[in-house]
Amino acid sequence: MIMGMSVLRERSALSHLAPGEQLLGYGSVVPAKSAKGVGVNIGGALANQLVNTVGAQSGGAGSIAAGMPRTSGALLLRVTDQRVGLVKPLDGTPVWEVPRAWVTRVERRPRTQLMARFRLHYADGSWLAFLTMRRRTVEQFRSLIG
Repeated sequence: MIMGMSVLRERSALSHLAPGEQLLGYGSVVPAKSAKGVGVNIGGALANQLVNTVGAQSGGAGSIAAGMPRTSGALLLRVTDQRVGLVKPLDGTPVWEVPRAWVTRVERRPRTQLMARFRLHYADGSWLAFLTMRRRTVEQFRSLIG
């Protein structure tokens, strides 16, 4: 089952690429602003509310970060030579993508009890926070993006 899921994720990450576009890396993430059930061990609903609102994103209306639609559940964060974006893990349908040049850096954040946390910073100064189960996913994005 695990092997099947990783093959499915890779196939999803590779789908919908433009001709000549190269996949550089991908990993399973949950956007912090749509995280559910992440804080059960530290206060249940109150912790969920904090995870969803405190430190989930920066940037006003019209910022790059504000352009990300509301989502639910885990998605694949995909980095190519042309784009950085979120795709559905089962079929690779793009949820939200921006040109690669708009993403300036990855910032590792203090870990929650269960998940590694990081921020993607954008060229306009805005950022979005994400959660992932594996710290090495954050390190992979840092090596690809900076």
